[in-house]
Amino acid sequence: MKKSYLIAIGSLMMLGLVSCEDPGSASKQNNEKASVHEKTGQLSHWSYEGETSPEHWAEIEKNSDCGGKYQSPINIVDVKACFTTADSTRLKVDYFPETQIFDVHNNGHSIQFDFEQKDSIFYKGGVYHLKQVHFHEPSEHTINGMRFPIEIHLVHTNAKNQYTVIGILGIEGNDNDQFRFLDKFLPLKEGETKDINKAFDLKSIFPKNAIDYYSYTGSLTTPPCTENVNWIIYKQPIVLSLDQVLKVRGNMPVNNYRNEQALNNRVICKNF
Repeated sequence: MKKSYLIAIGSLMMLGLVSCEDPGSASKQNNEKASVHEKTGQLSHWSYEGETSPEHWAEIEKNSDCGGKYQSPINIVDVKACFTTADSTRLKVDYFPETQIFDVHNNGHSIQFDFEQKDSIFYKGGVYHLKQVHFHEPSEHTINGMRFPIEIHLVHTNAKNQYTVIGILGIEGNDNDQFRFLDKFLPLKEGETKDINKAFDLKSIFPKNAIDYYSYTGSLTTPPCTENVNWIIYKQPIVLSLDQVLKVRGNMPVNNYRNEQALNNRVICKNF
């Protein structure tokens, strides 16, 4: 009887230890997780791999457009693109050498450079201001089934918070001197931000032929996958060295691209 009594007391003491330790430990872990999410700016748990990869975004992002009919990216088939010179698809780029980059941020999904509201484009009868620039490796859009080593997205918004995104594809070759200004701020740990506050002429990294482009209506390529986004994809890629491509890639998730989305009777236009 005495032995049983001692065992019972021992068991209760162990339970007390466990019950005192676990809530604190769990709370600490939850706080650590919360602080990471706050630091990285992640609003949800979507990613590029496993059960939270792009194939599952429509399931886990319930209030998003990720399951919509007019999503991005797409494969651009040149021979099927409709030639147009309509004013509605004419692009005018107003970028200035003195425009400043505020900072660069590793948000856990990509490397993002934030710009002051000075550079803009005129497209489809409206003005869209450059907001930020980020990267995908390899490219999200493909041309005639070809995927490029890198794609740069120049994200613009108007007064109604509508989007026009310019996509610049990149191939590997010689070192790109102008791009050196951007990659010198790397590496960045996930969640880390570096202040820049320096002028940069973004046009300096445009393709030599910044006249010919494809255009179509799609979506953002990351959650919430907002639709009715104007997409402009330059025909000519820019050239970066392998070292430059790898330097950007080393600061982002592996293969941070979304797979090709169904065209669903959308029309792809080209102005060349």
